[in-house]
Amino acid sequence: MRSWRISPPHQSEQISTARAAELVMSISHSDADSLAASMLKTVGDMLPVSQCTVFAYELDARPRTISAADHRGGRFLRDVADRYATHFYALDGNRAIIGSASSARSHDALVLHQQQSEEISNEAYHAACYSQPNVSDRLSLLVQPVESVWLSINLYRDRAYGTFTAGEMERVESLAHLFAHAAKGHYALHGPHQEGPAAAMLLRIRQICPALTPRELDVLRGTLEGATAVEIAAQMGVKPTSVITYQKRAYVRLGISSQRQLFALCMAPQCG
Repeated sequence: MRSWRISPPHQSEQISTARAAELVMSISHSDADSLAASMLKTVGDMLPVSQCTVFAYELDARPRTISAADHRGGRFLRDVADRYATHFYALDGNRAIIGSASSARSHDALVLHQQQSEEISNEAYHAACYSQPNVSDRLSLLVQPVESVWLSINLYRDRAYGTFTAGEMERVESLAHLFAHAAKGHYALHGPHQEGPAAAMLLRIRQICPALTPRELDVLRGTLEGATAVEIAAQMGVKPTSVITYQKRAYVRLGISSQRQLFALCMAPQCG
């Protein structure tokens, strides 16, 4: 695995007017998956890429699938994305970048991260997200649209084409800023509105206690959304007893002991 920050290219990759227009239109399209589909077509004109998924990592909690497109069509890639978000996101090499305090301070940062199939040591993660989808390599464009949120634009390579070459990665780099602006625009129009008041309350909680772990934040998000322990467990892929344990740990960190106090903490006036 390796990652590096992308600087503005001296010369951008040339794309057709039709592709550029399609990408712009996909930003506000009612079908969220049109964004990933447009990106897949645009980069696919230059090199073989089989799948594209855009994830939002919000407040260090479980990622949310913003857009997904697969050359095979259907629900397959969405199902893979759901399994990743439920069980395996914490094992992703992207987490080291997203969780970096220094990276979090730069909203203009654009990072490219490569993660090859052979580098995944966890067998279940490898099987669900690389072997079964027939993926040999993944390039992720990581960008921050707002504070405490990262977007990951993931481009996946079929095994038949091997891993991305240095020249191919340069071509992806030449499209990186274009894709980043499109993803940030799409998120501004669609992303925050899908979360509702729970997201705002979770942001307040994270500001109060930055030490909360991703799993604890997942549980608190579910609690703030009114979900039961059983429902939260199903979303996280853990047992209900584990949800209760994470909730208790979070409450201790926050200095509270009940759901009522959690909501009161979210609604309390801010000082300063």
